[in-house]
Amino acid sequence: MKAIVISEPGAPEVLQLREVEDPEVKDDEVLIRVHATALNRADTLQRLGSYSPPPGSSPYPGLECSGTIESVGNSVSRWKVGDQVCALLSGGGYAEKVAVPVGQILPVPAGISLKDAAAFPEVACTVWSTVFMMGHLSPGESFLVHGGSSGIGTFAIQMAKHQGVRVFVTAGNEEKLAACKELGADVCINYKTEDFVAKVKAETDGKGVDVILDCIGAPYLQKNLDSLNFDGRLCIIGLMGGANAEIKLSSLLPKRLTVLGAALRPRSKENKAVVVAEVEKTVWPAIEAGKVKPVIYKYLPLSQAAEAHSLMESSNHIGKILLVT
Repeated sequence: MKAIVISEPGAPEVLQLREVEDPEVKDDEVLIRVHATALNRADTLQRLGSYSPPPGSSPYPGLECSGTIESVGNSVSRWKVGDQVCALLSGGGYAEKVAVPVGQILPVPAGISLKDAAAFPEVACTVWSTVFMMGHLSPGESFLVHGGSSGIGTFAIQMAKHQGVRVFVTAGNEEKLAACKELGADVCINYKTEDFVAKVKAETDGKGVDVILDCIGAPYLQKNLDSLNFDGRLCIIGLMGGANAEIKLSSLLPKRLTVLGAALRPRSKENKAVVVAEVEKTVWPAIEAGKVKPVIYKYLPLSQAAEAHSLMESSNHIGKILLVT
């Protein structure tokens, strides 16, 4: 099969389409012929050499895919050859074929094309597991998502609105803020020209929001804590701005704040299976009802993975970038 190989850590140009061995399929796995995969920030970190795949995972990038089942392991009963599916991966999406544990496979949602289904597994599992399963975001609460125009952000806005939540977002320009507004965001904040802490306080009568989803890390840590309501929960899923920060612990105690950190890729396959089952039960009906739609900025052929990475790192996109085999 062909796959995108990271020839050495470095710029997007190190991504090269090469002929490689087909993956081996274990008893509890299926082999998917990939139709499409979607970019995630983790892919760019892996390319740079700073985010290695978990032990035993495919060495190729790609944390989600859609495609058709080509073979099934001996202990697989739910799925059969020819089924159209999408899947959460530990790696290997940037390839023509990928072997996937059975617990990480999802049906293509009704009304969604096989190609567009690749846009959902990673964002749905990330947002549902952190914001809802860990952060317990509930109807009637308020929620701030940083990077509202990203793949994670565009999904989180729609899912939170579907759950009856008031949604705040930050983004870096008016085009991105307008896209967030169109997806349902109630309060849109330009982080380059506005102080998001002051804006959140002004819009909540000084109380703050109940849950924050943050991918920035260190530079936002204290600001996020200052933006939370009593019993607020901060969910950190990325460290784009840095990993080391100093905070005032005195800001945690009076408001009973919780700081949660989570990464999806390093979880065990058993843990991922629990998340995927929850997503199928709770998120998939919202997608099939048209309440949550795929937001896709651009489709590129797998051979243009380097161009796709350059686009992601420019941060000019809104929503997901897909690679099609």
